Amino acid sequence: MKSRMAMVQEFLGQLTLQLGGGEPTYPTVVPEPNFDPDKDAARIETAIKTKGVNEQTIIDVLTKRTYNQRREIAFAFERRAKKDMISALKGALSGSLETVILGLMKSTAQYDASEIKASIKGLGTDEESLIEIVCSRSNAEFMEIKKVYKELFKKDLEKDVSGDTSGDLAKLLLALVEARRAEPSSVVDYQKIDEDARALYEAGVKRKGTDVKCWISIMSERSVPHLQKVFERYKSYSPYDMQESIRKEVKGDLEKSFLTLVQCFENKQLYFANRLQDAMKSKGAKEKVLTRIMVSRCEVDLKKIRQEFKAHHGKSLYQTIAEHTKGDYQRALLSLCGGDD
Repeated sequence: MKSRMAMVQEFLGQLTLQLGGGEPTYPTVVPEPNFDPDKDAARIETAIKTKGVNEQTIIDVLTKRTYNQRREIAFAFERRAKKDMISALKGALSGSLETVILGLMKSTAQYDASEIKASIKGLGTDEESLIEIVCSRSNAEFMEIKKVYKELFKKDLEKDVSGDTSGDLAKLLLALVEARRAEPSSVVDYQKIDEDARALYEAGVKRKGTDVKCWISIMSERSVPHLQKVFERYKSYSPYDMQESIRKEVKGDLEKSFLTLVQCFENKQLYFANRLQDAMKSKGAKEKVLTRIMVSRCEVDLKKIRQEFKAHHGKSLYQTIAEHTKGDYQRALLSLCGGDD
C-alpha cells in the first residue's frame, strides 16, 4: 500500500510532466470535452469537398481542438477518406489561413523547430524570427525542439544555428540552444546574486568596450528567478538598468537578442504582448509575427499574453486583431485568441 504522501508526489510528478519542466501553462486552446474524432473528420472531409470549400467549418473544428486532438482527427480522416488530411487541407486552403491551419497541425515543438529552420534557410537569415524564438524559449521547450529538429531535418539545431550566424550573436544563440540554464532553486543565493550583478556591470558599463562573453555566460546559465534578482541588484552598481545598459553597450542583432532575453526574464508574456502590438501598429499587420505567436503560444501561455496586452495597451488583443486583419484569417486568429477581455 502506497503512503498518501507517495501518491500525492506521484500525482504532482505527472502534472509537472504534462506541463513540461514544471512551467505553469495558460492556454486559450484547451481539450474539447465532448471530442469525437470521427465526427470532426467527417465534418472536415465535407468542408473540403464543398464547392468553394467551407473554410468556416475547418476553422471551427481545428482552432477549438488541441494538437493531440487534431492528430486524432487526422488519423480518423485518413481512415475515412483514404488520404492524408494535411495534404487535403493544403490543396483546399490558401494564403494566410492555410499558414495558420497547417501550423496548427504541428505540435508546439515541431512548429518552433520548423520556424527556426525557415528563418535560417536560403539566402540571408531572418534574424528577427530566429532571435524571437531562441531568446524566449525555456530549457524544457528547447529539449523538445532539439529532439524534434533532429527528427524532422536530420541535422543538429546547434550546428544549424551556429553555422548560419557569426561572431558574438552566434555564441549567444548557441549558448541558449544548448539549454544549460540552471533550474530554479528554492534557496536564494544572495552572494551569487551580488557577484553576478557586479560582474555584469564590470563587463559592460564600467569599462571601455564590453566583455560579451561574461554577459553570455551569466544570461544563458543562470535560472530565471535568479536573474530577476540579479537585474534588481544590478541597479545598485550601475546608473542604468539592464535594458538601458544593453542599448548603450551593444548594437544590431546582438542588442536585440540581449533585450529579448532580459524582457523575457522579466515578463515573458508581456514580451509577446508587445511583439503582437508591434506587429499590428501600422495599417494591416505583420502577419508572419502575428501568426507565429498566436499559433506557437495558444497551448502555452496565450491567455496570460492576452491579460498583459489589455493591461499595457489599453485595448484587448481580440479587438486589436479584429481591427488589423480580415476574412478567414481574422476568424481563425480570433478563435485561437479564445475571447475578448
